[in-house]
Amino acid sequence: MPEFRLQFPIERVSEYAGRYSYADDVVVIATGQTARERGYYTFEEFAAVCRWKSQRTVSYVAKNASDCVERATSVALGETTGERERISVLRGLQGVEWPTASVLLHLAYPERYPILDQRALQALGIRKTPTYSFRFWQAYVSAWLALVERAGVDGRTFDQALWQWSKEEGDRLS
Repeated sequence: MPEFRLQFPIERVSEYAGRYSYADDVVVIATGQTARERGYYTFEEFAAVCRWKSQRTVSYVAKNASDCVERATSVALGETTGERERISVLRGLQGVEWPTASVLLHLAYPERYPILDQRALQALGIRKTPTYSFRFWQAYVSAWLALVERAGVDGRTFDQALWQWSKEEGDRLS
């Protein structure tokens, strides 16, 4: 299992997050909070979040039936659902793999889940795309939560800082 190490001083998290800017970010954050309050994503919300994460999956995402999306996301956002089932049920939807499943969880519960993204991983010292597995996901979530607590910020701010650091500094490391 790789070791996750923040690639910049933790005191600079707010500084990097303050420079973060990504299209439609405010809209998808609101979408995730609405889904959390309701207990599931509607098909339209699900499709919008998936499109925000990756344009490449749009045609696959469109193949999901609305009732299937609502059922699966209801299980994934349920308070009594186990972690393995939560991620598995999302990955059972067309066009959803680990990164997109993580976004659906992060937007609904930004205090509990990170976004699994190459930029975030690079900011945590992972240079090569790993093979994703539940074990990797658990380790990533655990490391991320510990760093969020150390940084003294909310999960969304921490995620933004990771992404922004990679955008600014990460390309020079490749």
